[in-house]
Order: sequence, then C-alpha cells, then structure tokens
Amino acid sequence: MENDAVKFFKAPEPGAKISFTKDPNKPGKFIFTMPQPPTFSSFAEERVHRKQRLVAAFRIFAKLGLDEGVGGHLTCRDPEHPELFWVNPFGRSFACITIKDLLLVDHNGTVVVGTSPLNAAAFVIHSKIHGAREDAIAACHSHSVYGKAFSTLAKPVLPVTQDACMFYEDHAVLPGFNGVVADEAEGDRIAEVLGSCKAIVMQNHGLLTVGKTVDEAAFWFIALDKACHVQLLAEAAGTPTLIAHEVAADSHQTVGSSLSGWFNFQPYYQMITREQPDILKVDDEDAQLNLGE
Repeated sequence: MENDAVKFFKAPEPGAKISFTKDPNKPGKFIFTMPQPPTFSSFAEERVHRKQRLVAAFRIFAKLGLDEGVGGHLTCRDPEHPELFWVNPFGRSFACITIKDLLLVDHNGTVVVGTSPLNAAAFVIHSKIHGAREDAIAACHSHSVYGKAFSTLAKPVLPVTQDACMFYEDHAVLPGFNGVVADEAEGDRIAEVLGSCKAIVMQNHGLLTVGKTVDEAAFWFIALDKACHVQLLAEAAGTPTLIAHEVAADSHQTVGSSLSGWFNFQPYYQMITREQPDILKVDDEDAQLNLGE
C-alpha cells in the first residue's frame, strides 16, 4: 500500500506553484509539493554552496551549544574531487569558522588546501565514512551534551515522538569505548557499524550523522541530539508510550527522508545568515580549486 505521507515531500512539476491540494482518490488526504535542493551549472558554483552551508552549520552548532572545546568535526566532499573533503581546522571555534578557514583533505590525511592543523580524529573517522559511503556527501560529529549523556546508555533512540521517527530503524549503536579515535581500525569499526544508516550513537562518545547534503547531515545531528534529550526526559519521568511499529515506519518515510532533512535545515540557515551575514561573503578564491594537476 502506498504511503500517503510520502506525497508531502513530492517535487512540484516544472513551473508549478508550491501548494497543496486534496487527493481526489483519498478523501481527507492532502498532497503537498515542496521546494527541492538546488542544482548547479558548475563545480565552482556547487563548491561555494557546500562550503557556505558547512560554515553555516558550524555557526549553528555553536549557537545551539552543540560544540565543546576543540572536539567535533563537520565535513563535506568536494563536488569536483569527491575523494577529497572539506573540514574544520583543529582548535578553531565553531563560532568563528569562515569559508577561508576550511581545510581540504585527502584520504591519506594530507592537507591539500590550508595551512592549519588537522584533527587526527576528524581524519580517521570521516575519511573512513566517506570512503565507505558514496552517498555520504557530508558527515557531522560533535560532543553535544544530550548526545553524550544518551550514549552512555548504549541503546537506540526509541519512537517516543513523531520527530524521533526520523531515526526509526535508521540509526546504529556502536558498542564499547576504545578511547580517543586516533587509529584507522576504530574508524573502520565506526563506518562498518554505521552501515547504510543516517546516524550512529557511539557509546560513551556521542553522535554522528551523515547526509546527501550538508543541510541534511547537519539537521539530522540537531534533531538526533533533541531526540536523545526528549527520551532522557521521558524515561526519567516514567515509562514512555512508544509509537506502534507500523506508524513509526510509515512516519519515517516522511520525516526521515533526505528531502525532509534538507528542508528542515532551511530555517536554521535563514536565521544564521541573517544574524551573521559574513557567512555569505565569498570571492573567486573560494570557488576555484587548483590542485596543480
């Protein structure tokens, strides 16, 4: 049976207005059309877009208190050279990161663009995830309070709310804690346990999310940390009532879709670029990439 909720995020026909109408075949059901992620005419254009979104994500994480000290790293693939990824420099505050601060790194740990130090954990974790998941354009990991607290329970997020259904049967739990991630074997283990999921709860460590866009990966992290918070509160108060499997699975198809993740990030992006418009300041140097080939 077709999931009616999926229609909520169907793309509009060319030239159609963003709107919703009643489904003539199913009384009481509505069909929504929604905006889609942008497309690009050049690698340079897409590179600027990805880097701007990555910087915005750092600033948003800082504003929401999702960062802590020098821990945490957000990455995205370069559109022209997908074997390379952009990442924050080690020791730079998320609140202060600019587009020119970003490092471009290869899967051997070589900094191809930039002169700042690279966090070894950022390389070990993200290189393995990007290497294992072609669809993972972006990945986000930070030491958020509720993610860390929840990770000590070494269990999955339960379908206790509609929003928690974003991760229903679509996240993994990494058992055990082997110390600061500084060796490739641990990076391989994280990537293997993550599998095809959008997120992973790493025991005694925290959360990590991936997405087909920077927007999606960043929103999944924000939402997962909130889901952890809600579950901690609910379980502290009593025994939460879980959403039934069929309903949770059905809801996941809508609220847990890649398009939903991308779309839910847009209000955050609107907020942060209005408050911090320097994120939008770019020049030709930010768009072009000369690797001396």
